[in-house]
Amino acid sequence: MKIWNNIFLTNRFFICFGLISGLFAASFFMQILFPIVQAILLITIILSLVDILLLFKTKEFIRANRRTPKILSLGEYNKIHLDILNISTQNLSLEIIDELPKQLQKRDFRIIIRLESKKTETITYEVRPLQRGEYIFGALNIYLSSEIGLIQRRTQFVEPTAVPVYPSIIQMKQLELKAFDRVTNQKGIKKIRRLGHSYEFEQIKSYVRGDDYRSINWKASSRRGTLMVNAYQDERAQQVYCVLDKSRVMKMPFNGLSLMDYAINTSLVISNIVLQKDDRAGLLSFSDVMGTAIKAERKANQLNKIMAALYREKERSGEANYELLYYASRKLIKGRSLLLLFTNFESTYALERVLPVLRKINTLHLLVVVFFDNLEIRKFSQEEVEDTEEIYMQTIAQNYLAEKTAMVQQLKQFGIQAILTRPEELAVNSINKYLELKARGLI
Repeated sequence: MKIWNNIFLTNRFFICFGLISGLFAASFFMQILFPIVQAILLITIILSLVDILLLFKTKEFIRANRRTPKILSLGEYNKIHLDILNISTQNLSLEIIDELPKQLQKRDFRIIIRLESKKTETITYEVRPLQRGEYIFGALNIYLSSEIGLIQRRTQFVEPTAVPVYPSIIQMKQLELKAFDRVTNQKGIKKIRRLGHSYEFEQIKSYVRGDDYRSINWKASSRRGTLMVNAYQDERAQQVYCVLDKSRVMKMPFNGLSLMDYAINTSLVISNIVLQKDDRAGLLSFSDVMGTAIKAERKANQLNKIMAALYREKERSGEANYELLYYASRKLIKGRSLLLLFTNFESTYALERVLPVLRKINTLHLLVVVFFDNLEIRKFSQEEVEDTEEIYMQTIAQNYLAEKTAMVQQLKQFGIQAILTRPEELAVNSINKYLELKARGLI
């Protein structure tokens, strides 16, 4: 019974018997064909039985293994590897169907390869998860065919494997390399020129052409008989908080991810760079109720703590309570800190409603409001119009975009830092703003 359940018929099998059926029909009109068709049918049946014997003569023909990362990155293309070894003495055709997690909604996954005897093949494919949570990979199904190709034998490998999808670690590593690369000028991360000397003293070193002559230490120079200069480093142990708005305005989708997912990925990237810069990283989330509150620290496990908290975050359907955020900024955050607030405003009214609270928060901390450009409306505003109705709608779209730009100016007018960004550029623009503020000594 177990053998019978693992026997499958190939397309070649149905084509052969379909042609035989057609020949039998033709033999009614040409009786001379009837014995020939009978012989062909007998040969096909014998070949099918021989094919079954070839595929089931031994218990094991191939060995297979699936290799998945311990953690999948949200919104990124993650590589999955399949290692397949043909341990039999015959060449095989393989049809591979991997049972992908239901969240991927991919029902047509199939790979067809030919594997020679005693050979190993490594197959790599990519998955792009668009939701955080646990993804379960099912069995790895491999259908074997011999050289005859009329019958397939199904073989299953690998027990179901659960892999968690966390905020994008791939993006975090990529932008970390860009932010700390002093040699190449890669696209994206800006090199900020340092202004003034609002930094901590590091050491006294020999003067090199290009050093600021205002940093010359005359006492040390007189003792050594050569010019010596004071070297400074960025101020350390400054507090940087990523603040996530989890309300309904962050549910808007773009390229498969919600705005909140983009903010979560960016929060992980920023926290990593902050810790690499010897500052202290923290996390706050809020909506109609207060969510996560992780105190800004520089401990060894701080990044893991933030990543675990971001993994659990979920959008809520209520409105954001900014008074609650102001209360949290007073009670939970000790000392002046940099707050990167990831939110979204779709109208001037929505901004003006919370602007008094944002101004109060900005008096306590250095506040940076990060919100999103609506790319669908921007794309529509640049399309060619054909009638009066489309002109009217495009005018409304252009006024909407102008209103978004005016929001940035309105925030800056009250001394609040602001970033209006495309979702895919959120991480880079946020890093640039952090490095800029740090270089200007505003943190």
